Amino acid sequence: MKNLLLIFLMCSAAVFAQDHDRIKAFKTAHITNELNLTSSEAEKFWPIYNANEEKVHELRRTQRDEILEVLRGNMDNISDERANELLAKGLELEAKKLQYHKELIQNLRGVIPPKKVLRLLKAEETFKRKLLKRMGDRPRRGN
Repeated sequence: MKNLLLIFLMCSAAVFAQDHDRIKAFKTAHITNELNLTSSEAEKFWPIYNANEEKVHELRRTQRDEILEVLRGNMDNISDERANELLAKGLELEAKKLQYHKELIQNLRGVIPPKKVLRLLKAEETFKRKLLKRMGDRPRRGN
């Protein structure tokens, strides 16, 4: 039984990793298309952008692990002190996310023209909308 559970978990992780890789590839293609980067720009742009994405991903993981898990559970038993801790942690994470966003923009200004930095912001928003639409259009498992 343990082996069956282990196999199931490994398969689930593999499917998630494939989905994550597909989403990342879709996002990369979308941004590349929208920004129309030269090869020289792309060579400098992608390391900066990917490093930022990794930092933001870590923030989201922390947020999920430390805050959202509590919010999904029974909040009736949470003390005011614990609620205040969670609120403070959430604000701290949002401030870090904003700081990372500012750093990204500042770092990209030296690599690509400001107009392309603005296009990046727009491309990220359109990507989110497209991804949400694609996810909404997918048949749901178990239905």
